[in-house]
Amino acid sequence: MSRHPLILAALLLCLMPSVARSKPPNVVILLPDQWRAFAMGYAGDPNVQTPNLDKLEAQSANFVNAVSAVPVCSPCRASLLTGQRSTTHGVFLNDVHLSDDAVTMAKILNSAGYDTAYLGKWHVNGRGRSAYIPKENRQGFQYWKALECTHNYNSSPYFADGVERLMWPGYDGFAQTKDAIGYLKAHAKSEKPFCVVLAWGPPHNPYATAPKEFAAMYDPEKIELRPNVPQAAQAQTRKDLAGYYAHCSALDKCVGDVRQTLKDEGIDENTLIIVTSDHGDMLGSHGMERKQKPWDESARVPMLWHCPSVLGRKNQKVDAPMSTEDVLPTLLGICGVPIPKTVEGLDYSAYLRGAGPNPNADNAALIACVAPFGEWTRPKGGKEFRGVRTPRYTYVRDLSGPWLLYDNQIDPYQESNLVNQPQAAAVQQQLEQMLT
Repeated sequence: MSRHPLILAALLLCLMPSVARSKPPNVVILLPDQWRAFAMGYAGDPNVQTPNLDKLEAQSANFVNAVSAVPVCSPCRASLLTGQRSTTHGVFLNDVHLSDDAVTMAKILNSAGYDTAYLGKWHVNGRGRSAYIPKENRQGFQYWKALECTHNYNSSPYFADGVERLMWPGYDGFAQTKDAIGYLKAHAKSEKPFCVVLAWGPPHNPYATAPKEFAAMYDPEKIELRPNVPQAAQAQTRKDLAGYYAHCSALDKCVGDVRQTLKDEGIDENTLIIVTSDHGDMLGSHGMERKQKPWDESARVPMLWHCPSVLGRKNQKVDAPMSTEDVLPTLLGICGVPIPKTVEGLDYSAYLRGAGPNPNADNAALIACVAPFGEWTRPKGGKEFRGVRTPRYTYVRDLSGPWLLYDNQIDPYQESNLVNQPQAAAVQQQLEQMLT
């Protein structure tokens, strides 16, 4: 009889891990602005130093062909929040208001018992980049320290619950991360799971404003350029890349700080970390700058998924070209939250767990520019386009017809346009049907 309490205690100890795992995963979304997929150590960039992201990738599912559906800020962010394409949610230009009636990430998770938080750059309110964003325009996020948009990273304002204009101290990426870490610590022991979106402004230009210790890491003269940067653009590109990489390394430190906090608080195993970006940056490739363009430097983005309690810790290279609208349904699938019918994206959660097939039947993602603006206006070469990105090919039409076709397997820098070439006719026809 005296052994019964010991047996009961042993049974309880055996059950405790499964009880802990029954709590839905926490979610941390790390969303830098304009971080192209190539600018990571793990992606083979010979210049940039991203040791914390490299360690994270080694234990994550990495969608190596992930794209931004509409590679520019507001459209992508709206797709991230809604799981819809830009032509459905209506935000296909920058500085456009996402409907307050939209079914969005925080609203869904709030209803499922999550606490939600948003820090940093918002850019889906569309009512002035420095204007106060009232609660009814925050798409359900409860904890709020954000601004519509600024790229002054060392004098960076934000709003919290009141109309008072506040300032992040110093480099805003560091200050926002410190505040997010405070939120993680405050909610680590909560019975409710949480979702935190940490939306940094860097490495978006201006490039030369990173903290000095990180800027000192990169000498423009030693930067190795992608082969598709033309001679006339190389000097400026080296200078720009040195600053861009400095921002990347500064944010890599932030990634390390967030991960260490999750470990220190004992919640790393059951926290889903997603690392992605709203679009890339041409940075001199093909003689171009910035985004909205169909080339990989603009359209491809990082896409890491890390959640040991659900996905394990193995490194998984996923060829399927995940798009922006797929993030929300996959997140909800991992967290066990029903996916609303309003969502258009694909749920990869079962596929990542090894419990289901690839949901992307044609293994392609749509890329588009619905309405060119800003640095991609028509006098500057801009145009509307629709395209598909598969693991091997990029195929794009503009209003006049077929425009671009690249075999990314043999031409990774997209220097040989095969559109309307006889040797690529069969492939072009197949991709045309897929796009249609």
